[in-house]
Amino acid sequence: MKNPPERHWYIISYDVSDDKRRSKVAKCLEGYGERVQFSVFRTFLSRRALARLRFELNQKMDSVDGLLIIHLCPSCQSRIQDRHGSKDWRTEIPLGFKITGNQASI
Repeated sequence: MKNPPERHWYIISYDVSDDKRRSKVAKCLEGYGERVQFSVFRTFLSRRALARLRFELNQKMDSVDGLLIIHLCPSCQSRIQDRHGSKDWRTEIPLGFKITGNQASI
């Protein structure tokens, strides 16, 4: 039996000035992760899912829009400071997020 793909935490932030495009970007990201701030999501993705997400975002974004994807190594995860102290990214592994559109669940 094949092992499941290795997943990693990523912080994804976007800067989209157009309301329609911004809504599409946010909706897309909601299918891959959890919103932690207005334009910031945390995701737990395999390399393949990250590539798929980047492709989908590229289809929805314009060249003037900003996108920042930060891979969090285990050492980085241990230093995350959450004002509300509600999440421990070192031990909390999400059950998965349903991909919206024509994609399957991950």
